[in-house]
Amino acid sequence: MAKNNLGQDIETLSNYEHFARFINVVEQLREECISDMHEASIDQLQQIAGRILSYDQLLQMVDWKNLQKRHKDFL
Repeated sequence: MAKNNLGQDIETLSNYEHFARFINVVEQLREECISDMHEASIDQLQQIAGRILSYDQLLQMVDWKNLQKRHKDFL
């Protein structure tokens, strides 16, 4: 059985506008978290910041900027 390579998997998924739309939702969730920070308590800030970092990691992993360019007609 061949070992899957995450980079190859992401590259394959990047060919599909459905994947781009999904990642677009991830970016929207990130932006919502940033907005939530304005009204958050000190205790909530750390949790929200952690979610933002997770979303950022996903967006970087899939090269969101290039994915947006590739599928701009579908977003």
